[in-house]
Amino acid sequence: MSSSRGTSVRNLPVHLVLVVVGALMVAPLLYALLSGFKSTAELSRNPVGLPDSWVTSNYTGILGSGAFWRLVGNSTLIAVATTVLVVAVSALAAFSFARFAFRGREVLFTVFTVGLMFPFAVAALPLFLLLRSMHLLDNPLGVILPQAAFGLPMTIIILRGFFREIPGELEEAATLDGCGPFAFFWRILLPMARPALGTVSVLAVVTSWNNFFLPLLVFTDSTWWTIPIGVQQFQGQYVTDTARVFAYLVLAMVPALAFYSVAERQLVGGLTAGATKG
Repeated sequence: MSSSRGTSVRNLPVHLVLVVVGALMVAPLLYALLSGFKSTAELSRNPVGLPDSWVTSNYTGILGSGAFWRLVGNSTLIAVATTVLVVAVSALAAFSFARFAFRGREVLFTVFTVGLMFPFAVAALPLFLLLRSMHLLDNPLGVILPQAAFGLPMTIIILRGFFREIPGELEEAATLDGCGPFAFFWRILLPMARPALGTVSVLAVVTSWNNFFLPLLVFTDSTWWTIPIGVQQFQGQYVTDTARVFAYLVLAMVPALAFYSVAERQLVGGLTAGATKG
């Protein structure tokens, strides 16, 4: 009894820090949510307290707008396509780096890791010129392909670590049973690496959903605008209607927060497994 009490006392500072950090993260979201239920006049008069009268029209008006759902659909399409592409290519590349010995393997892998230190802003102008020459401006492929390319380094690093931990005896047994390299990769390696695949998929989806600069660079036609661009445009259009802007911000965050809340266990479990495997 005294031992458990002593452990609780020792862990108290950690718990307090977690509570404070959690409150700092939740407070802005809660403030934005409540502000969306106020009128702009009430928000100026009462910025912190609960709404005197709950103005649901701020939210229902946006939810009833076809433009908002078009933005959600565009972001979803681009995020899913980017994730499928980056995970498929990275899995094959990581399999080669992890299971095959060939000349220059480590040098080539180092080239991929250097990509983590390459800021997107540096590539903005060359990328724009390249996409224009390929006629990919105002085309979702103009966002999907560069996003996948920039997502390759981190994804390959994570998947390579998992693939290297698969025992070599398992591959030898599969080879004796007549299983070729690709069959081993497809039938055995990928199912065993499901936590890692889930982790990199979540990271790719969230990164794509929150990407603002690349869609802004590629899309001039509002038909293919994504949620982050829609938020910027909405803020400019309703700059004097602060309460409605808060409502739009909350609704724009809901899909990403909902996806993350569902996939959070997969993400944390995959990263933890990767850490324990070295």
